[in-house]
Amino acid sequence: MADIPTEAVPKEGPDGMETTPKTTAAAQEVLTYGIPTAPPGFKSGFVALIGRPNVGKSTLLNALVGQKIAITSPVAQTTRNRLQGILSLPQAQIIWVDTPGIHKPHHRLGEILVRNAQAAMAAVDVILFVVDGSVPAGRGDAYIAEQIPAESACLIVCNKSDLAPKDPQTRQAYQESYQALRAGAPVVWVSALDPGSLPPLIEATIDLLPAGPYYYPPELVTDQPERFIMAELIREQVLLHTREEVPHSVAVIIDQVEETPTVTRILATLLVERDSQKGILIGKGGEMLKRIGQAARLQIQKLILGKVYLELFVKVRPHWRRSEPILRDLGYRAEI
Repeated sequence: MADIPTEAVPKEGPDGMETTPKTTAAAQEVLTYGIPTAPPGFKSGFVALIGRPNVGKSTLLNALVGQKIAITSPVAQTTRNRLQGILSLPQAQIIWVDTPGIHKPHHRLGEILVRNAQAAMAAVDVILFVVDGSVPAGRGDAYIAEQIPAESACLIVCNKSDLAPKDPQTRQAYQESYQALRAGAPVVWVSALDPGSLPPLIEATIDLLPAGPYYYPPELVTDQPERFIMAELIREQVLLHTREEVPHSVAVIIDQVEETPTVTRILATLLVERDSQKGILIGKGGEMLKRIGQAARLQIQKLILGKVYLELFVKVRPHWRRSEPILRDLGYRAEI
């Protein structure tokens, strides 16, 4: 992740002459945060990716920004926080907003996630209604379609085109089943695993964006701090390595990050709800926790481009997903 530059305007202009910096408050903000002035005709805005759990929203987000910022796994409801990915192009800046899959909640955490996904729909410029193009529309898709504001600009994104039926008639029938959920919305077929399929989606999104400024420095790919991404990369490995009873019951807290010239030392706590889950995470002789830590360390090293020492601890907090104080401490808050 790129650092935000502290000085965005060079001391010399292209002709070698020294420029005179502006002194207005707005200009000082540009100098401090590296946000350039948008050229004429520039477009920008916020674009929410919504859909059922496991339709590939997070994988698609990573592909759209060209870098892994959102964790992915075969486990439904992997995404918990509203994560923003930033794509800066010469003609536009798109802030992609990944959202939790909309589902029937079974605890307070689930209620917060669904409410925040719904809040995202009301707060963005464009909605990408991401669906699984390898199957026809179902009741879950219809439920989500009903919640999309009628006045919202919307694209229907049929993901997993690589798994869609090859028979043209069947594929057309699938497309029509989704088109019926949102009459008049353009349908775009993509595969989040194939970057070459994404330009039409990006262009269609830009067409729907309003004229606007740069919201972030062009070199940023996400608005989240490194500690958040570190915690998510650790949680991803828990999802990938443990049995079904653990994934939804785990949270990750980054307790300490100490940077030295040669290594970044990270201490993190895995929060679970039951002693049995703690036992699963630790494993026989600590083997499972070691495997999770080794895999997460490799991912974090890719993030910070440096050597990492990672130490994990496991603590039990009964029913933390139902506890408002614990959820607040972990950063889970309903946005509406």
